[in-house]
Amino acid sequence: MARRAHAYPQVSLSAVDLIDTPVVTAPARITAVDALRLARRHHARVIACGSGTHVLVEDLARAESLELGELPAADLSRPLPMVAPQTPELRVRRALTDGAPAVVVSGRAGGAVTRVPPPRTLALGARFSDGLTAESRAALGEVARLAAAHGGRAFLAGGLVRDLWRGEQAVARDLDVVVEGDGLGVARALADALGGTLVEHDRFLTASVETRGHGRIDVVTARTERYERAGALPRVLPASIALDLRRRDFTVNAMAVELGTTAFGLLDPLGGVADLARRRLRILHPLSFVEDPTRMLRAARYAARLSLTLDRWTLRAHALALRLAPYPALSASRLAAELERLLAEPSPSAALAVAVRAGVFRLLDGRWRPVRATATHVAALDATLRWMAEHRLASTLTVGALALTVGQPTPVAASVLERLGLAGEPLARLQRALGDGARLAARVREAGSRSATARVLRAASGAELAWLRVAGDDAVRERLEWYVGDGRRTVAELGGDDVIALGVPRGPAVSDVLQALRDGRLDGRFVDRRAEIDYVRSLTQTRDERKG
Repeated sequence: MARRAHAYPQVSLSAVDLIDTPVVTAPARITAVDALRLARRHHARVIACGSGTHVLVEDLARAESLELGELPAADLSRPLPMVAPQTPELRVRRALTDGAPAVVVSGRAGGAVTRVPPPRTLALGARFSDGLTAESRAALGEVARLAAAHGGRAFLAGGLVRDLWRGEQAVARDLDVVVEGDGLGVARALADALGGTLVEHDRFLTASVETRGHGRIDVVTARTERYERAGALPRVLPASIALDLRRRDFTVNAMAVELGTTAFGLLDPLGGVADLARRRLRILHPLSFVEDPTRMLRAARYAARLSLTLDRWTLRAHALALRLAPYPALSASRLAAELERLLAEPSPSAALAVAVRAGVFRLLDGRWRPVRATATHVAALDATLRWMAEHRLASTLTVGALALTVGQPTPVAASVLERLGLAGEPLARLQRALGDGARLAARVREAGSRSATARVLRAASGAELAWLRVAGDDAVRERLEWYVGDGRRTVAELGGDDVIALGVPRGPAVSDVLQALRDGRLDGRFVDRRAEIDYVRSLTQTRDERKG
């Protein structure tokens, strides 16, 4: 029985008291599969491969499942916090709460602390209300109600949560919702409630609800993923929101807000908020880029758009994934779709430059390297894409593919285009542009008149015109600018019936006369309809005189 006024000793835990797993020391060059066997034999969750190099057993197991067991275990190391045995409990707990998967305790009685405390909830409050439209808030309220009716919980997750935390307004943005429970059932009920169109993807436990008033709402069952081959699509299983956040790409995208409460607390179990504050882009585990190599393109997008820098560990994981390329299971359609998303960024030049510097396009062909002109073409990409879209000359993917392949050796360029899934006539046009672009540019420069320039460019495909815009010199670009602005729109005032009425016989002669009239317009020899009529009459008169 407690006695009043009695002084009881205060229990103050330190790091050594929190250890829940040994750290097993292994040879520096041990393979992942051997390190995994060693860890399991000692019931350890952390392996030390040399001084300061620590590997989690979960990463070793991931390597084994991807058939990468012969990798050096040290390649899978993580930058885990290391503390002295007497470090206060609060400091250890804070490191775990900030996203560290383990804290290593040094010393003779060393080990590691891996028991992560419940995730910290940060107040999103006003940022949530101010950053979303009334329509979006109403739609999310309906999602929360339907999830509860189905016995589950609903969360807003992903990039939108990140942007709300950063104070951005999410106007006209699609909503990404995660449901703990029957996500597909909630999506069906939501489509009925909002009068929307439903598209289900059973394999991935996802659905999209397209609505007139709320845009698109993607509903995902909270899930975990298992990759059985590097670069392949994963197998998915229902899971908790905590596991769902751990399957994502970067810490800044692994945040969520529970919708069934009025507090709108931010779940941030992996330290995304801290990384945003440090302007850092950080991967979630060392084989993340190996599991899904398209994350390398995503990394370039986020780094450019959010002004983030990949941290040293993420760069190391990036280099490991490139070293393990190619990825036969990675489809061309996924690569092309991710490149198109990058090219649709507010500043595609900045995003593509990040990807080029990081060597991402060795995914398309291991021989690809930036050449002298690559930086110039990439820097001009924003203006080129705007110009192409304005004049409707070539697709975004065509322009991006040209920026990456101009100046590459022919076999490398061909391999890159095919790896992006280009085939048939689109591929043939691009190959002609790459093979004949320099000769086409020379013909443009040599054209002695505007009509001659127009004849050269009129015969070119959109891909060839894109090549001239990407790789041509200033003189060529100036003529190209004139052609797409005025030259290709210039036509004669007289039509076929008009020239026939003036005495030109039906057949090829009509086309020849119309071409001559257009050339005269382009060269300034004909300025009005009367001048064209006089020209045609002179032709017919000369013809009649010759017959006579």
